[in-house]
Amino acid sequence: MFSERRERLRERCSGAGVDGALVSAPANVRWLTGVAGAEALLLERDRALICVSHAAREREAGLEELVLAPGQDPAVAAAHAATAELLGVEEHDLTVARHRAVSEAARCRLRDLHHSVEQLRVVKDEQELGCLRVAAEIADQALGELLESILVGRSERHLAMELERRMVDHGADGPAFPVRVGAGDHSGRARHLPGDRRVEEGDFLTVSLGACYRGYRSCATRTFVVGLAPQEWQVELHGVVFAAQRAAREALAVGSSLDDCARAAGRELEARGYPPELDEGVGHGVGLDVDEEPRPGALEPWPGEFGKLESRVPVTVGLGVALPGRGGVRIEDTLVVRPSEDGGPELLTITTKELLAL
Repeated sequence: MFSERRERLRERCSGAGVDGALVSAPANVRWLTGVAGAEALLLERDRALICVSHAAREREAGLEELVLAPGQDPAVAAAHAATAELLGVEEHDLTVARHRAVSEAARCRLRDLHHSVEQLRVVKDEQELGCLRVAAEIADQALGELLESILVGRSERHLAMELERRMVDHGADGPAFPVRVGAGDHSGRARHLPGDRRVEEGDFLTVSLGACYRGYRSCATRTFVVGLAPQEWQVELHGVVFAAQRAAREALAVGSSLDDCARAAGRELEARGYPPELDEGVGHGVGLDVDEEPRPGALEPWPGEFGKLESRVPVTVGLGVALPGRGGVRIEDTLVVRPSEDGGPELLTITTKELLAL
């Protein structure tokens, strides 16, 4: 599998007139080699050299291994070992100083790979989708257990730490990203960092979490009411976000784009009297990175012509509305794009999105 992926990259490089590639982005190196902890990959016509800080316990046949000296930069070491005349590099992953050091070590001309590996990674194979399913299941299990516990009086930070621990207990490598918990007037915010605010009865409680399993990451966000039956304004606001997120999910299809999903959600919000602006869109790709291509409004065609989605592309679809001083609702899912003949999008995060009173 990894050999086939490397061959696809070789073919892309050859088509661009590049006879070698230096891959330094960690997720890209792992996708091409299967070696967690590999720090750079030099790929030439008949050679694949990984740079690691210590000998890998397991590696695929056909991979040479360069064990780095303490403090040695893996990208510079790989560049020094290159024999290519024109070496492709991931300029988006290299700082100016590293790019200069790589150029000096390579003794050849450099050319930007232009996110070539990320483009190859967009459409997932079944092995990758299997890992994403497990990651989503782990997060669902952890959240389900937390919702059965006593929440009133506990801090946002405490709940976030417990969710991360529970995901590891269920087999995760770790959290896909730092778990975010927002209670009361912190609820519904997209990037709220959990703090010392304690959960009170009647609060909205928003939880954003995801598990990492064998490197692959899921994302989910849910909002609940704690302790008491929800107030009328809470029911109304949850209904608005629920409907808008559902509209975005229903717009997800082979040949559509994430911008189409955002427009569908915006129309639903506007029809219900809420501002339709969704400046950051409603989703992004997920995989070895928690935020990867495709992204909304991309200037380059991700992954297909004019940004149209293909089958087997996993994405998040989510949005939120927060009212100043009162809190809000945010709902997000991880789905896999599938054609209509296969039943349409595959939902990976299955914890209920209904407004529960916990």
